[in-house]
Amino acid sequence: MPPLPPQAPAPQSQGRRRARAGTTTIAAALVTALLAAGLGAWWWTRSGDEDPLAGRPRVTDAKTGLSYGIPEGWKRTDKGKKGGLIGAFTSSIGPSDKGEDKDEDEAGHETGVTVLAGRSAPVPEPALKSQTERSARSNAEFFFPDGSSKREESKATTVDGRPAHTVALAVKDGEGGTAHLRLTLITVDDKRTAFLLGIAMPGTSAEKQTVDDVLASASTG
Repeated sequence: MPPLPPQAPAPQSQGRRRARAGTTTIAAALVTALLAAGLGAWWWTRSGDEDPLAGRPRVTDAKTGLSYGIPEGWKRTDKGKKGGLIGAFTSSIGPSDKGEDKDEDEAGHETGVTVLAGRSAPVPEPALKSQTERSARSNAEFFFPDGSSKREESKATTVDGRPAHTVALAVKDGEGGTAHLRLTLITVDDKRTAFLLGIAMPGTSAEKQTVDDVLASASTG
């Protein structure tokens, strides 16, 4: 990912307005959307051979209290950034070969994938469901202002025994393209709530499963 601007860019007043997963636009926009609307995502616990990323290198994010797997062909994308990530973000990963020449497919639709981790103020367990669902909708509207979204999953779950809530959205960008958005919010301890967020475009790409695998590999240990 390229260096991030200090704040999210304002929506364009004319022409096509796009979100680019794994690029400056989507990463910067996430800060505004997450801080304004709350956090959320899909999450469940896998261990041992059930973890699709078992044996892979992991990101250990001490600021959030989370760790998560790095898929083959991916790398940390927050390392080496001047000033590091901004806002609520503390670490991020994406494909190693991501380049600007891969931001569109042959049909002219946006492509890209990214997973980011971060932290927020504590969210009480009874509020996890409402915060997650509200946040997922708000983020979909923010990134795809001309589009629409449909909730595919919303459920309470746990990560290493800690309460969490899961939401997955199928997004249409209003221009013929699609996206897959997953947001997970977890209560790491009494004073800390953390999240993982993954977005893959298009929503039918193989990277959709890769994003899911990263979130499924998460641990608070």
